Amino acid sequence: MATKDKASNVTENAKGKIKEVTGKATGNDRLRHKGKADQAKANLKQAGEKVKDAVKP
Repeated sequence: MATKDKASNVTENAKGKIKEVTGKATGNDRLRHKGKADQAKANLKQAGEKVKDAVKP
């Protein structure tokens, strides 16, 4: 399950990056900020997965 979660986090991060770049290219600050927020959320989840891996015996 952890591998699936990690892949999901990477996908979410990529989608956030696409939103950020699209927002920047079109001048849409709302979309750009949403993309940054999505990336931050994915990075937090990824950090949680790393903690889980470190705690596993």
